[in-house]
Amino acid sequence: MLDDQTPSGRGNPSTTCPPPDPALSLAAAVQSWRALAGGWRPWGRRWATTAIRAAWEQVCLYGAVGPDHPRAKRFGAFGAGSLMAFPPGSVYNERWIRIGERSMIGPWVSLSAGMAPGQQMLADPVVDIGSRVVIGRGSHIVGHLRIEIGDDVQTGPYVYITDQNHAYLDPDQPIGIQRPHDAPVSIGAGSWLGAGVTVLPGCRIGRNVTVGAGAVVTGDLPDHSVAVGAPARVVKRFQADQGWSAVAGRRSTGSDRATGSDRATGADRATGADRASSTLEPACHRPAGDKPAAHQPGQPRARR
Repeated sequence: MLDDQTPSGRGNPSTTCPPPDPALSLAAAVQSWRALAGGWRPWGRRWATTAIRAAWEQVCLYGAVGPDHPRAKRFGAFGAGSLMAFPPGSVYNERWIRIGERSMIGPWVSLSAGMAPGQQMLADPVVDIGSRVVIGRGSHIVGHLRIEIGDDVQTGPYVYITDQNHAYLDPDQPIGIQRPHDAPVSIGAGSWLGAGVTVLPGCRIGRNVTVGAGAVVTGDLPDHSVAVGAPARVVKRFQADQGWSAVAGRRSTGSDRATGSDRATGADRATGADRASSTLEPACHRPAGDKPAAHQPGQPRARR
């Protein structure tokens, strides 16, 4: 009884057993979880990684679009044996896009006709992809007028093909609001476009053409040729009577290098020599009685 009446309040349950602090309880729970996780972290991570990868593989498998998929019905044509991998890029206005048989569209590939979903197009199809075509991951095929990709064409990743480009004719108007320029694009059967190739409006790429990685195609490329660079230029071409040969004038030849060295002409070299003679005048050219100037610190000494 005396203890209950003391100023310290000993024996009072309300003071001897205060309610737990939520912050301290949470910190203790986190600490306990970390201690527990430290024991199973190695095998737990392996298990989690395996489970996540297996789940993602199943998502990609069942997320792919085939000829019998409901989304395939949106396309103007979706050939037998063709596949559009998961996850897709931006795909819209499929009604004006046709895909041939046994073609594969890689993951993250964007296929579009027009600028916005629901836009009515003037041509049908706008994007025509042939049979046995392979489009690499992350590529963009953006059609507005006409893009035709022949059979057996393959592309590396991140290829960009478009038939529309911004115009800049009016210097007083922002480029983004000027009427764009449209021109059809065609890529011949059997061609190969390396990683990062850009094909601009109006380009016509022939049959069995190899376009090197990173090239920017701005014009026509003939059949059975190899093109590289930005803008792309033909460096090799196949001819029936000669086979594969380098295209004259397309590479840096010996004459080109000679021309570059000839930039320093005799007059230029004489001018350079005159500079030296003006600074280091020979003693025989100085008038009698003249003494050479004293050497200044920090200046190079003249060699005799």
